[in-house]
Amino acid sequence: MKKQLIANGLIMLLSLGILTGCGAVSPNETKNIVTNTEEDKVITFGATDWTSTEAPTAIAKLILEEAGYTVKTKFLAQPIIFEGLKTEQVDFFMDAWLPYTEAALWEKYKADLIKVSASYKNAPLGWVVPSYVEENSIEELKGKASKFDNRVVTISPGAGIVEISKEAIKAYNLDDYTLLTSSEAAMLAEAKSKMSEKKPIVFTSWRPHSMFAMFDLKFLEDPKKLFKYDNVYVISYKNIEKAHPKAYKILSKWSIEISDLEKMILEKEKNEVPFAESAKEWITEHREQVDQMLEKE
Repeated sequence: MKKQLIANGLIMLLSLGILTGCGAVSPNETKNIVTNTEEDKVITFGATDWTSTEAPTAIAKLILEEAGYTVKTKFLAQPIIFEGLKTEQVDFFMDAWLPYTEAALWEKYKADLIKVSASYKNAPLGWVVPSYVEENSIEELKGKASKFDNRVVTISPGAGIVEISKEAIKAYNLDDYTLLTSSEAAMLAEAKSKMSEKKPIVFTSWRPHSMFAMFDLKFLEDPKKLFKYDNVYVISYKNIEKAHPKAYKILSKWSIEISDLEKMILEKEKNEVPFAESAKEWITEHREQVDQMLEKE
């Protein structure tokens, strides 16, 4: 028995020596590696309730599911998404407007985050009015607050376009205006209500968005150039290539046309087509692009 124990001990030592020589790890570390391997098949998207975020997230979700991932989507305020990326609670965000609109958030988190790919480039944003409104510039709003109910209607607090709008009110001396924050849906409901009666309204907007297909709108000129055209990026944390290498590689090849997203958004709003359904249609229509992302022959 003693000889057997010695023999077993030698075998264990030899095994440990071989494992160490091969870069092996302790049992606890081995357990962690197994857990990480399992986690590698779970991807979490952070998403705002903006349609410009929901539509591409729905497409990316289906593509990664086709690659074998389990995909979760967490709907959060944009600043919380950036924090979630930093702490690796969120893996990807499909709708980061850079370098201008979300400059403050990017400056705060850029040491921890990376741009994975550009969804589309030169996306316009700013303040819009219906085309029947005579004003063509933000400067022309001064002294006319009562005409527009003393407010500029926008989306949720913390969004880049909201922060720039605050700057615009100061820069253009529009002290009589209040920046009314709300959800995107509430902002659009207000805009639709006003336009149905041909009443003036100023609200924030961007492309892609279905409102440009539904209504005759114009961006107000911005002589101070506060609202600058951005590129829209997929972003993640710096460890993403190691944590989820395949998912990173797939989404690094991602891109989409603004018109495609506007079509999806309009289908949802006009015909109540869920983004999950229009995302399937987009993938069918862009099968070659998706196969290239997935590296299928």
